[in-house]
Amino acid sequence: MKFINIIGTTGSGKSTFAQKIAKERQIHYIELDDLLWLDDWKESPNDALFLKLKIAMENAATGWIIDGLYTRTIPMIMEKVDTVIWLDYPFHINLYRLSERTFGRVISRKKLWENSNNRESLKLMLSKESIFIWLIKSYPKNRKKYFDLMQNPAYQHIQFIRLTSPKQAAEFLQKIKSI
Repeated sequence: MKFINIIGTTGSGKSTFAQKIAKERQIHYIELDDLLWLDDWKESPNDALFLKLKIAMENAATGWIIDGLYTRTIPMIMEKVDTVIWLDYPFHINLYRLSERTFGRVISRKKLWENSNNRESLKLMLSKESIFIWLIKSYPKNRKKYFDLMQNPAYQHIQFIRLTSPKQAAEFLQKIKSI
């Protein structure tokens, strides 16, 4: 496990989990959302996103862990990754974690990513672009996408690890500490 990708639906805890593994394995942490989002909730164009991701991966030649996976980044990440860890939690766990995280960020007004000015807001939370609507729409789609990814013959060289509960994730982190 030298080049790792953490996947899962919003609210699953990808960032926290990836940061813990990065610290334990002493590898570079790459937050895909930080590479994607520009100020004022504008997305980086594909060319810019791919370049930022390429540079981040090349600058971490001794090992990296990427938090997140966008459909457009699949070919680039799957070409280099050796391990994919899927946080496949039940919907209610993702919803609970997302609620806790989002309400906390609305109150704190903390900037979400280093390279943009984006913050959670009550207005955004209650809009058509709400992260909660995104979770409801994307949860079943992402599960299908990740199952398909695991079954894809082109990616059979990759070790896929599917964790279906926070307890399994905690046990996995404990195993990493003993390696």
